[in-house]
Amino acid sequence: MTATLWAQRTVVSGKVVDESNGSPIAGASVSVEGVSVVTNDDGFFTLKSDHEAEAVVVSHVGYKSQRVKVGGQELKIKLKPATIQLHEVLITADNPRDLVMAAISKIPQNYSQQPELYSCFYREKAMKRQHYISVAEGVIDMYKTGYQRSSVRDRVAIRKGRRLLSAKQSDTLGVKVMGGPVAPIQLDLVKNTDFLLNAQELDYYDLKMEAPTMIADRNQFVVSIMPRAILPYALYFGKLYIDQETLSFTRAELMLDMGDREKATVAMLVKKPLGVRFRPRELSCIVDYRLGNDGVTRISYIRTTFRFNCDWKRRLFATSFVVFCEMAVTSTTDRDVQPIRGRESFDQRDAFFDKVDYFRDPAFWQDYNIIEPTESLDKAIHRLLKK
Repeated sequence: MTATLWAQRTVVSGKVVDESNGSPIAGASVSVEGVSVVTNDDGFFTLKSDHEAEAVVVSHVGYKSQRVKVGGQELKIKLKPATIQLHEVLITADNPRDLVMAAISKIPQNYSQQPELYSCFYREKAMKRQHYISVAEGVIDMYKTGYQRSSVRDRVAIRKGRRLLSAKQSDTLGVKVMGGPVAPIQLDLVKNTDFLLNAQELDYYDLKMEAPTMIADRNQFVVSIMPRAILPYALYFGKLYIDQETLSFTRAELMLDMGDREKATVAMLVKKPLGVRFRPRELSCIVDYRLGNDGVTRISYIRTTFRFNCDWKRRLFATSFVVFCEMAVTSTTDRDVQPIRGRESFDQRDAFFDKVDYFRDPAFWQDYNIIEPTESLDKAIHRLLKK
């Protein structure tokens, strides 16, 4: 059912594409009345809201936002590339480090100082060569204390989830990489400033101003980072996006330096079976933040990609694997928020597969907002269900 309304419930579905070439836009934000989702890799989305809505707002980095009326058919939304018009600001584009440090100093002003509860959709999927071997997804609650505090008390809990694993013994991965449902806590670099956003850590990087862009019709500074030091741990290449007006961090794109395989392995690997050699190839992540109508910037989307090879001692060739994890915040509240208790929370040492049920239930998601599966993932799920 597309773009339908009943009993004050709105369900809108559609596809978001680039106006110039018609290519799908992945990771575009689609929101209405405090509820949001993101488009999948094919550009498709479905959004459900308890409120009757006349229009949805669609935005993505580098494009002009659109407010699109809800109709009776599936929406085809064409986004136009944004035109940048930078205004004069006190901090010039000649001092990227000063800009980043100023943005760090404004974190207490730009981000929530109150405990909040986030409702999120989470999915992880693993591929062996070109074939999916596992899918797990769920709705999670994420409790976050105010940004003036550390993330020690921040927790996630699984509200509902399901899993699907290839029945072939040869498809068994047995390797656990970093990430999982706790990634939104670990990779919230604005709150976990020890990760990157502090004066000492920034000394290990060269910073450079890049061409500005727009996110949600707001001008953004773009600062690239590149390792300049050799440390006991791996550093990152990437870009930081900073709102020109508020100086809030709105997006981070990071890729782990793979120059030292041992350091990269420490950053990526949690555990592996005996006799398996782990060879890292890529760890990249995207962290998005969104400015709310109340003037507060909040984390909204995280996506991580892990690529690696595994060598078995008695096998001639290595096998390539890819693990994708993504989380989208669908709604947020600060009313009557209670912490998630320790025994209810998901631990970073836990495996998501061990915490959720099997896949077979066509009405599993009901009224929950999810990231639509891509066409290739949907086909893979049907194949795995038949095995």
